[in-house]
Amino acid sequence: MPRGDGRLSHELDPQRPGPQDKCGVFGVWAPGEEVAKMTYYGLYALQHRGQEAAGIAVSDGSGVVVYKDLGLVSQVFDEPTLASLRGHIAIGHARYSTTGGSTWENAQPTLRSTSPGDDRGGTTIALAHNGNLVNTAELARRVAELGDRDVISSTNDTALVTALLAARPDLSVEAAALEVLPTLRGAFSFVFMDEDTLYAARDVNGVRPLVLGRLERGWVVASETAALDIVGASVVREIEPGELIAIDEHGLRSSRFGTPDPKGCLFEYVYLARPDTTIVGRNVHAARVAIGRTLAKEHPVEADMVIPVPESGTPAAIGYATESGIPFGHGLIKNAYVGRTFIQPSQTIRQLGIRLKLNPLRDNVRGKRLIVVDDSIVRGNTQRAIVRMLREAGAIEVHVRISSPPVKWPCFYGIDFATRAELLANGLDLEGIRRSIGADSLGYVSLGGLVAATEQPASRLCSACFDGEYPIELPADNVIGKHVLEGVARAAGATPTTTDGGSVSFAASPGGAGALLRP
Repeated sequence: MPRGDGRLSHELDPQRPGPQDKCGVFGVWAPGEEVAKMTYYGLYALQHRGQEAAGIAVSDGSGVVVYKDLGLVSQVFDEPTLASLRGHIAIGHARYSTTGGSTWENAQPTLRSTSPGDDRGGTTIALAHNGNLVNTAELARRVAELGDRDVISSTNDTALVTALLAARPDLSVEAAALEVLPTLRGAFSFVFMDEDTLYAARDVNGVRPLVLGRLERGWVVASETAALDIVGASVVREIEPGELIAIDEHGLRSSRFGTPDPKGCLFEYVYLARPDTTIVGRNVHAARVAIGRTLAKEHPVEADMVIPVPESGTPAAIGYATESGIPFGHGLIKNAYVGRTFIQPSQTIRQLGIRLKLNPLRDNVRGKRLIVVDDSIVRGNTQRAIVRMLREAGAIEVHVRISSPPVKWPCFYGIDFATRAELLANGLDLEGIRRSIGADSLGYVSLGGLVAATEQPASRLCSACFDGEYPIELPADNVIGKHVLEGVARAAGATPTTTDGGSVSFAASPGGAGALLRP
């Protein structure tokens, strides 16, 4: 079976990835349903949020089992595997790494068990996480003080949270969560479970999305409403910032562990979320079309055709064309089957770069003045290659329009941008960027225009990657970053392991088939 290589489908240049998103989560409580298959399809709908690894945990009331591996959802799971995952509760995870490298040990859900002799009778906890914590080093020290050194080898913040939840055998999982969650700083949308209950929690700022859905015979939680649609669940509401919900045979109950201070990620509207998803009542496709209309007002130019960089630039290009009256057309065709390549291209093919993913429609662009709409510029390599390609195909002018403001700052809340030194807009002004990518003109939507398209007040949004205003305080000692726990593990002398806590690995280990974890 092909192994995951950590590349996302929107990487047009495999050697220089663009903004990467940090995972999709899904959970279901539905007695009598095939919850593993429902979770599979929910993760399939969330595949765009993470393509490094996938995993599903299930419980039949007597025990929790996790199956996870590196790769796409469709590569990790097959019919026999899903058929073996029986129960009435399930959670799932599609991962892109933001804390911790792309290794099997860091695949989720994570799994920990309390001592068999405790008051819970040996409860097992499985947890999946979308977001990124900023006090990871502090949490690692707390876990180490508990004597749980093995968990450090997983080098991701999710395993630390799972270990902290399992460290209170004197409390119920719900009570333990209400103690642990207030100590976490950063962005988190969690789905987790024990043998009998499905839980979901969202940080007090609600940076990453998390929604609640209703089935005829159960409940669903997911990162995006599109995942509810695919399993036939109706949207109930968003999980509120600072809220913990628990779902079991007694129904749904809600608790608060913090005071809400909403700061939803603005980049979700630009790029991360599926266009058929709804965030805070605003359809993402409609928001992107509105951004395109604003772009046309803020940066008009005479041209013959508006074309998108597929697929993320399409809604904004439609909006630009509608507002400007310039015809919308297709000038670039994307090869949908090169989303993830497991064979490294030869040097000759690598030099062709973006042509692995995009190719111009020469008859459509020849002799035309083009407006090319894309979602963002990070390093500028993609736009530079596209401009060159379109000129070679016969375009006489290429005007680039971007449906987000310049990305100048890194994200510490769940998006893996390039480092600040690599961000093109951090070192160049508008004219410098235009010259760098070779466009005839360049225009970014204003931050105010972008915010207006979301129909949310600016005070309820996080725009740190655009303006450097971080709503969640970052560690003063700068102990932060994707590989912070690799350093902690080395300092602690931890040895990597293929189990989570007391779990035993059945089936194969990394490099073979997926691993089945049982307490």
